[in-house]
Amino acid sequence: MRIRTLVAIGASAVTVTASIVVANLPAQAATTTTPSTMAQQLARQTLATGDGWAASGTGTTGGSAADDAHVFTVRNRAELVAALGGDNLTNGTNATSKIIYVAGGIEANVDDADTPLTCADYADPAYTTEAFLAAYDPAVWGRAAKPSGPVEDARVRSTKNQGARINIQVGSNTTIVGLRGSKITGMNLILNKVDNVIIRNLTMEDAFDCFPSWDPTDGSAGNWNSLYDTMSLTAATHVWVDHSSFSDGNHRDAQLPEHFGRIYQGHDGLLDITKASDLVTVSYCKFFDHDKTMLIGSTNTVGADVGKLRVTLHHNLYANVGQRAPRVRFGQVDLYNNSYQATTEDSFSYSWGVGVYSAIYAENNFILRSADIPVEDFAYNWGGTAITEIGTLVRVGTQPAQPVSLVEAFNAAKDPDLGTDAGWTPTLRAAPVTPTAAVQSLVSAQAGSGRLGL
Repeated sequence: MRIRTLVAIGASAVTVTASIVVANLPAQAATTTTPSTMAQQLARQTLATGDGWAASGTGTTGGSAADDAHVFTVRNRAELVAALGGDNLTNGTNATSKIIYVAGGIEANVDDADTPLTCADYADPAYTTEAFLAAYDPAVWGRAAKPSGPVEDARVRSTKNQGARINIQVGSNTTIVGLRGSKITGMNLILNKVDNVIIRNLTMEDAFDCFPSWDPTDGSAGNWNSLYDTMSLTAATHVWVDHSSFSDGNHRDAQLPEHFGRIYQGHDGLLDITKASDLVTVSYCKFFDHDKTMLIGSTNTVGADVGKLRVTLHHNLYANVGQRAPRVRFGQVDLYNNSYQATTEDSFSYSWGVGVYSAIYAENNFILRSADIPVEDFAYNWGGTAITEIGTLVRVGTQPAQPVSLVEAFNAAKDPDLGTDAGWTPTLRAAPVTPTAAVQSLVSAQAGSGRLGL
């Protein structure tokens, strides 16, 4: 197979067709990486029959049908944007079948020449953090209303400047495969109103918001809220995310300063599935070192989400994450054979968020917890009524694992109780459910990027 590589020159791009890519690349991307035979085979794979909700109906084939003219290897932001269609904010309309291999390190916070950009480069002339903090200090602004006025308007303009660089839209009928050692940093990969996308073996980290918003009405003490997820599915259907890793990298919220008594939070979700997205399978992925991990359904309002948000999560690792693993509204979510490592009590909030009209079916999940994290804290009632739970094992430290019902523990300690029947039974599973006692070792060995032999 010949690999068609997009070479960025300023804001434009030219194409080079060759079996090995050589020249005209930015210095930091001047490699001769050609996808291995195994990578090329993986890129042509489709989701197995019955492998979760994304296998429903037409199934998920991604860009497996791409011709040679639509197979690309990309090494920087400009090349990725060009391979996806040429405009990062409108690439979602490009439904041409395509396969994209990610090679090396891709930074999203760069200009068209791949020169790094900082938060200062995005800041509107009328915005500074100091001015914002002075204007909306609760001692000055109060806590009854969200910020408004010239400084808030300048913050919003600054946010739009950053979003214009780091928001990268993916179109329908696309497969993206990360090659060995590749990594995407600082990007919000967006699947909006698209169908039939496969993401495999990607490492994504640190979709950092330079200009988080302040909401004094969020909770009893107010909160800083960031805008960007590492990957966002909005009104997306038939999506398979497999063997990928998501984290904050070395830029964790816990290391950030406090303003107004709250962490100046720079990250939102790692992989959020919202706005009537449907038929999604997330398998063998690793989510770690993050707070708000995975939101399925973003509103309590009855509307487009009804009958949608059907998601399968299996053989994923959730390690040192604070909350939303996942938090669910409306959707029938099949949550089986996942491994949880909750050993940092200072940052842990909960794992399973049972939201309004949610129907979580949790089977054979494994929990490794710190003795300082109460077992009743693993489930949280966000307005839901019931969750089915079967076969959970919990281990504390090096002690033997014990069968524990997280829902029963929650009900014994908190009110109102959650029912124990979510009202449905999953049928879309490509293989027998792994015994819970084998889940931790299996997931540790296989989940995340770099485990497919590329």
